[in-house]
Amino acid sequence: MNATTLILLFASVIAGAIVVEIFKPNKGRNIQILLTFSGAYLLAVSFLHLLPELFIYNTTENIGLYILGGFVIQILLEYFSQGIEHGHFHKSNIIPFSVLISLCLHALLEGVPLGGDLQEHTHNALLYGIVLHKMPVAIVLMTFFLQSGMRKQRAYIFLLVFALMAPLGVYAGNIFETLSHYHNEIMAIVIGIFIHISTTILFESTDGHRFSFTKIITIIIGTILAVLSL
Repeated sequence: MNATTLILLFASVIAGAIVVEIFKPNKGRNIQILLTFSGAYLLAVSFLHLLPELFIYNTTENIGLYILGGFVIQILLEYFSQGIEHGHFHKSNIIPFSVLISLCLHALLEGVPLGGDLQEHTHNALLYGIVLHKMPVAIVLMTFFLQSGMRKQRAYIFLLVFALMAPLGVYAGNIFETLSHYHNEIMAIVIGIFIHISTTILFESTDGHRFSFTKIITIIIGTILAVLSL
């Protein structure tokens, strides 16, 4: 198990908290641009790296059903998370714990394939995609906590729990032999989750579903980076 992988996954969430502390962002344009970049990268990584390797090394029949299953699972998770994965939150004095639980399950699932036997370039592409997505999600989540009136100490405890979920998924994927037997199925589910998240981000981060020049450039840059990592 690569310690660098665990550190990057954990640090991406902590970096989001640091951004909130220093810049105190609201749900604004800069966060949406960052989410757009991560969405473009995730979608490109899914098509260029994850799907090709899945179908090349796959021995599972009807693997497409698991991809579809991941897509549906993400719809269910977003019902409870209220869409924080793609920048949505509503200021409230009550924190629904379903939000945190949903995000933790999401992060745990994403981490599991990283604990398996992946090609190095695919492992790195998946890792960078998760890291790039986790940071803006952490920014939105921490902002959500603080704007609800939650004490900062408690907010950091909850964020720490979230930060540990993806590394825990990696650890589980590495040590549990049963999970390794279902590596292809788990990867397919994660790909389905990525496709839902990335497409939702790309379309919901626009005003009236129209792409501004800045967002088009952001999408192109995210896609090019994924292509260069081939």
